[in-house]
Amino acid sequence: MTQMILPSDANPVNAAFGGRVMEWIDICAAVAAQRHCRQTVVTASMDDLHFHAPIKIGWIVTLHGRVIAAFRTSMEVGVTVTAENPLTGERHMATSALLTFVAINKDGGKMPVPPLRLETDAERSAATEAESRRSERIARKSESHNWQRVFPASALIK
Repeated sequence: MTQMILPSDANPVNAAFGGRVMEWIDICAAVAAQRHCRQTVVTASMDDLHFHAPIKIGWIVTLHGRVIAAFRTSMEVGVTVTAENPLTGERHMATSALLTFVAINKDGGKMPVPPLRLETDAERSAATEAESRRSERIARKSESHNWQRVFPASALIK
């Protein structure tokens, strides 16, 4: 997926607005997940989002998404965002993220996803790391709402 950073994509310091880049990451990852399972997918989480370097107006960004691991009904997808100065050809890693997607049916119920074919040692290693991250996310899930207690009750709609 390729985009050019336009003024409407920029923040007050003339760099890509992080929220816009996050939107593109979500779309890129969704395409990768949907291509893997050939079903409708929804974003469950975005983890390890890192903005490594700013992306200037007029620069070109290329997003690459790939399913790292497939579980029963979910998948971990990695996305990298490379920024390129079109005048010099200089490129650098601008952003990276890991996302979790869940496959769903037309009624919103979870659907099984096919296993991922792991062909290289790098793919197997990445999938093993993804399994560890998944276990950590699941273990943390019951704790992850405690931070919301610092907000007034009126800010928390249940």
